[in-house]
Amino acid sequence: MAPARPPDAPVLAADSWLVQDGRARFTAGHRARFLAACRAAGAGRGLDADGFFTQALARLPRTGAWFPRVELLGGARPVLGLRLRPCPERTGQARLSCWYGPDPRTCPTRKGPDLAALAGLRAHARGRGADDYLLTTPDGRASEATSATLLWWQDGRLCLPAPGLPVLPGITAAWITARATRLGIPLTPRDVRPADLSGHEVWLVNALHGIRPVTAWPHTPYRAGPAERAADWQRAWQDAARPLPAPRVPRPSARQAARP
Repeated sequence: MAPARPPDAPVLAADSWLVQDGRARFTAGHRARFLAACRAAGAGRGLDADGFFTQALARLPRTGAWFPRVELLGGARPVLGLRLRPCPERTGQARLSCWYGPDPRTCPTRKGPDLAALAGLRAHARGRGADDYLLTTPDGRASEATSATLLWWQDGRLCLPAPGLPVLPGITAAWITARATRLGIPLTPRDVRPADLSGHEVWLVNALHGIRPVTAWPHTPYRAGPAERAADWQRAWQDAARPLPAPRVPRPSARQAARP
């Protein structure tokens, strides 16, 4: 791995996670999702995505706040790359609006190909006073936000979109549902429309912000429910950070070791 100018090529697969002073969350899950995305994108055996991910972890700074992204870039000769990006502004809550226009995603279950289109849609939401858009299916069912998994609470149950919807498998959401299972909290997949979420505690969850309760629904008739559970879960998410693997230190050669 060496510094290089990224080629002008489409992003076939990608993954990103938050790093704060050498600590990160769920890197095994991000590795598994990235490797699956590379396979789905048709990465050949000549690309060692697993070994590359290990090298990427070793190269990350151990001080400061970062939001690195690993990528598989297409073209005549696909390449793997690491973008070392400073951490953008993070927030503890979200204003969510609804997008009823055409779905810009071409590959909703694989992170990478739709990053630019979703970023553009998110910028549009911010221009209208929201932090993100809730995407819906052609028949009006809520699926996910442009950059986060949708979860909500209803009747004491933690709810998630029904199986089969075109959504990205969320790493943070997987941790939340696993923790809920350990705590004995019922999990309920449900088909809902945005109106069904009105008045409930709704969360947007992802690797950058963790858990953000929805506190407003701009340009909709919906109301945000009280975020009664969010603070406890946000603390648990904060506590889930673990030190990155220690960087590998090259061993000196026998000749170097013998020098006085």
